[in-house]
Amino acid sequence: MPGMTVNGRPLDFALDPAMPLLVALREAANLTGTKYGCGAGDCHACTVLVDGTAMRSCQLTLAAAEGRDIVTIEGLSRDRSHPVQQALVADQAIQCGFCTPGIVIAAAALIARNADPSDADIRAALPNLCRCGVYPRLVRAVRRAARLARASAPQRPAQPLSNTAATPIP
Repeated sequence: MPGMTVNGRPLDFALDPAMPLLVALREAANLTGTKYGCGAGDCHACTVLVDGTAMRSCQLTLAAAEGRDIVTIEGLSRDRSHPVQQALVADQAIQCGFCTPGIVIAAAALIARNADPSDADIRAALPNLCRCGVYPRLVRAVRRAARLARASAPQRPAQPLSNTAATPIP
C-alpha cells in the first residue's frame, strides 16, 4: 500500500504500486486538477511537485512516490493567491486552461529555487505544451510572479559582522 503525503495530508493508496501517480490522484483521491494530457510525459499537463521538484505524474509510479511529499494544483493555494496564479491572470496568460495546472506547478517550482529567473531559465523550466500558444505571455507572467514572490518574501535581518580579528599581515 504505497503511502505518501498529498497536499499536506497523509494518503495510503490500496492500488497497484506500478500505477502512475496521475491515475491515483485523479481516480482514487479525486484530485482532478492535475490533467491527463498525453500519458507519455511529453506535454507536462500532469506536472506535480514531488519533494519540491516539478515532476510528470504520468511517469511516476505509486511505488516511486512512496514516502514523498506531493503537491498538486489543489494544494498549491486554496484561494488562488499564489504569485504564479495571480500573475497568469494579470498577464492574461490563460486561455482554455487545460495546460494551466501543470504550468503553474512548474513555474512555482522554478521560483522556489530561483527567485529571479531569466527568460531563458523560464523557457527551460516550462517545457509544457500549450495548444493556445500563450508562450510569450507565460514568460512575462512568470517574471511578474517572481517579482511578486520576492516582494512578499520575509526580509531577513542583516547579519552582524564576525567578531574574529583579522590575521595581521607581516
